[in-house]
Amino acid sequence: MTPADFDFLRGLLKRRSGLVLSPDKQYLVESRLLPVARKAGFDRLSALIGALKVDKTEMLMTAVVEAMTTNESFFFRDKVPFDNLRMKVFPALQAARRQSRTLRIWCAAAASGQEPYSLAMALSEMDGGFAGWRIEVIATDISNAVLEKARQGLYSQFEIQRGLPIQLLLKYFSQNDEMWQIAPEIRAMVKYRQLNLLSDFSDLGTFDLIFCRNVLIYFDQETKIDVLDRLAEVIADDGYLVLGAAETVVGLTDSFKVCPQSRGLYAPNAHRSKPRQASEKQSRPRLIAVNGGR
Repeated sequence: MTPADFDFLRGLLKRRSGLVLSPDKQYLVESRLLPVARKAGFDRLSALIGALKVDKTEMLMTAVVEAMTTNESFFFRDKVPFDNLRMKVFPALQAARRQSRTLRIWCAAAASGQEPYSLAMALSEMDGGFAGWRIEVIATDISNAVLEKARQGLYSQFEIQRGLPIQLLLKYFSQNDEMWQIAPEIRAMVKYRQLNLLSDFSDLGTFDLIFCRNVLIYFDQETKIDVLDRLAEVIADDGYLVLGAAETVVGLTDSFKVCPQSRGLYAPNAHRSKPRQASEKQSRPRLIAVNGGR
């Protein structure tokens, strides 16, 4: 790959997905895009790049972006965020929403579904605290391919072994040949939608909790600031934002503040552009019977 071709791909990926590739990542581009080139009928990566420059076919561009997007995910990834949910976030939201008994959650980088399903299981394990609530979990990702896998809720033994406690495997999964499928009631709690975080997402409405983990690390500073400020516009006044372990709002935006003694957890600042409460702005979400302790 010529330096000019690599620079073209870096610019394309930045514009289309926010992904910033350092100059030493040429090997990664070649390894991930060669299969895309062959599938599209090109014998060389340079031919694929030439087609992108001339034709700008949407389907081909989408295939390139999806191939370069990291979709690493596993159940209950990192212990701290889920400890924060169980001990602080869920109890606080239970108390704040006890009148409406409505909760909206956005998982902004769903990948193949492990994170939103982990959230759904965590809600179901809250000792009946959310039983009878109207709960909506919106899960989005830039890649349609991984979203289709997420909708199916089918996982290999290797995927199941990554982070999923054995008691939750036995409780919420059934074996399907060599695969494991998550229970229908957990799948029903999650609605999947293709979304690019660089695009406008205000039509999603307002959320009580936003998980946006391990996404900002791939963006440059300007894009991080833009995404964070727009997340602040769709979070309830008393909502929570969860970022990845290597991500922070500090030094980027004052739309959020750090929650003390809760690593990776942030709350919106009062002086930002305030949305209405999630329960006020949204149409009536589906009733989910969340049962704990089954």
